[in-house]
Amino acid sequence: MQWIVAGYTLAVGAGLITGGRIGDQFGRRRVFLLGLAAFLLASAGCGLAPDPGALVGMRVAQGLGGGLMIPQVFGIIRASFEPGARARALGAYGAVLGLASVAGPLLGGVLVEADLLGLGWRAIFWVNVPIAVVGLIVGARFMPESRAPGGARLDLPGAALAATAAVLLLLPLVQGREWGWPWWGFALLALVVPVVALFLARERRLVAAGGQPVLDPALLRVRAFAGGLSASLLFFGALGSFFLLLSLYLQLGTARTALETGLVILPYAIGSIITSGIGVQLAHRAGRALLVSGALVLAASQLVLLLVVRDGADPSYRALAAPLFLGGLGLGLTAPSLINVVLAGVPAKDAGASGGVLTTVTQIGNALGVAVLGIVFFARLEDSMAGGATGRIAYGDALTAILPWQAICYIAAAALMFLLPKRANAPQA
Repeated sequence: MQWIVAGYTLAVGAGLITGGRIGDQFGRRRVFLLGLAAFLLASAGCGLAPDPGALVGMRVAQGLGGGLMIPQVFGIIRASFEPGARARALGAYGAVLGLASVAGPLLGGVLVEADLLGLGWRAIFWVNVPIAVVGLIVGARFMPESRAPGGARLDLPGAALAATAAVLLLLPLVQGREWGWPWWGFALLALVVPVVALFLARERRLVAAGGQPVLDPALLRVRAFAGGLSASLLFFGALGSFFLLLSLYLQLGTARTALETGLVILPYAIGSIITSGIGVQLAHRAGRALLVSGALVLAASQLVLLLVVRDGADPSYRALAAPLFLGGLGLGLTAPSLINVVLAGVPAKDAGASGGVLTTVTQIGNALGVAVLGIVFFARLEDSMAGGATGRIAYGDALTAILPWQAICYIAAAALMFLLPKRANAPQA
């Protein structure tokens, strides 16, 4: 279950590393449609997966397709609209994402509950196929083609080293408990350090030679960028693990169906929609204050939820909805504006590369959170079951073990956000 989530987000991050540059060089529409076609085929592969290993493999393929698609959206918007219209286009894109955050869990629950054609959970992957087919037709017909002036050379060795470091970090963390924590798992973790050092050394040489690196190491000396990377890693690490582990608690602990779980999570999405528009509009005037406030509200929501589920309680819908709605309000204040606030402190010539790296780190943070907090969750679950607890009590114990850590991550992220600029760039910039 951890790899089904972490494998996808890690692959998205790996695809983002070079996806933008591939689109700049070969054409953004072409690469977007290629990524969408890959996503279509991988979704069908998920629907046909005969075992969990095959499903994880197809999820990784899905993530690689998504990693090709995402950077092209921003590139096409930048190339197709003047500054004023560009702000409205990005606002429309944000509204679509907000709608998707509401529709996704509910649609997934409806599809699983309906058991269409006896497909069960597989329907949540098959539904992507007709959507992607329509997307391919519409994209080929209406999407404009664009490239970066002069093209952009790919740093494939740098991207490979960065992806290798991420896999070496996540593989033993996700699988370590199942392996029995062998010595060679810790050896894999130790290898992360020399691989990262090799990556940074290569990037420095590439910069000195006038090339285009995945990451210019000089950016790490920019306070806003270094602080933004650290804050994003903590923030999205807490967020990425939350929904997986909460869903396990709701379905396996409180015996809610997939649809009921989606309805429980709905207040979170509604809260996010309410504040995301406010956050985007005010980011250029009070960006850092909004980010810090949002992170602290999220920390508070985790602590309130802790009170709701502790001591084997069987919480009602209303009891769960209140802290989740509060968490959604915090998310809407922070997530939509985080990248813009960080980039306001980065030299303009480095904004594109910095944005790509920052977006990649958010995906790696998601995967890392699933891995690390998943260790805490499943260890406490096993201990509770070994002590005779079952069902709601065991899963409640597991959830209460990770909620304080998530709150700590949000508080630490809020502290790092004080390193960021006070304001984001103006929307029309």
